Amino acid sequence: MTTFDDRESAFENKFAHDEEMAFRAVARRNKLLGLWAAELLGKTGDDADAYAREVVKADFEEAGHEDVVRKVAGDLGDIADADTIRAKMDELLKIAKGQLVKET
Repeated sequence: MTTFDDRESAFENKFAHDEEMAFRAVARRNKLLGLWAAELLGKTGDDADAYAREVVKADFEEAGHEDVVRKVAGDLGDIADADTIRAKMDELLKIAKGQLVKET
């Protein structure tokens, strides 16, 4: 193999790793968002965990994060609007990324 091939392989591996980490960070963010929303809804323990899993699953309905915003906003009703939820998602994405970095 040439140096060029080695570099190409390294870039491909880095890209794959970065994409996997981004996916994991978004999934972690959605779980944290679900736990936050569950608390606002008065859910605790297994009920809160189950709700957080529902929020994670909601992200697979369509591309982007608006499917998650719609789910949580619909469930929270007047407790939090879509803009509040989006702001919380931004905050939680930073936390999720930090948690993943600590785990590796």
